[in-house]
Amino acid sequence: MKKFGIIGYPLAQSASPAFFNAKFANEGIDAQYIPFEIEGIEELPRIIEEHPELTGFNVTIPHKIAVMQYLDGMSDEAKGINAVNVVKVTRDAAGKAHLWGYNSDVIGFSQSISPFLEEWHKKALVLGTGGASKAIVYALEQLGIECRLVSRKANGNAIAYEEITAEIMDSHKVIVNCTPLGMIGHGVDKCPDIPYSLVTGKHLLYDIVYNPEETLFLQKGAAQGAKTKSGYEMWYLQALASWEIWSK
Repeated sequence: MKKFGIIGYPLAQSASPAFFNAKFANEGIDAQYIPFEIEGIEELPRIIEEHPELTGFNVTIPHKIAVMQYLDGMSDEAKGINAVNVVKVTRDAAGKAHLWGYNSDVIGFSQSISPFLEEWHKKALVLGTGGASKAIVYALEQLGIECRLVSRKANGNAIAYEEITAEIMDSHKVIVNCTPLGMIGHGVDKCPDIPYSLVTGKHLLYDIVYNPEETLFLQKGAAQGAKTKSGYEMWYLQALASWEIWSK
């Protein structure tokens, strides 16, 4: 039996095990999808060794960047993004595992946000600077949208939340939450600290969090008349893309 899985911490919010195991059962695929909840990426070699049937796995928070040190190679897109959320495992004649990194977040995000974009959606605030935000910035720039990163502390590439002015809010009509705030396991009563009173009906708020499907971030945006979009469709589309990668 082939094995697939997901590495991350925590994983209580992940819908991937239920989705893939149902897919395997419905389609008669002799495979199993396992959640590997690891706090430190240094535990990955042990998982690979203990599960010789492991053929591929997804990567989620907080390992999308750290996992790259264990890879034998990456797709051009993953290199451009500098983050990985899909790994394909191959083994040579001697049984040694080789790990190949890909990124399906771009596919899922681009396809799910495109129908919501209007002519005034020319600039975006991307909340968070982790592996997920790298894929989002890559996708938005491919869609012709200029991005500005926001982090808890200002650095060379990002402004701090307290630096978001009325002018910035007015010019950046797309706001994407790439932090785990609002996710099950990270505080469903929390949300990024942006000035929600400055959100308007021309804003589009997109949350890559999909569990719960309506986060506090989205609720606050909707209350101001903004269009909102949860990360569920993105997750679903990237899951399908993951399976295509593993099945090649």
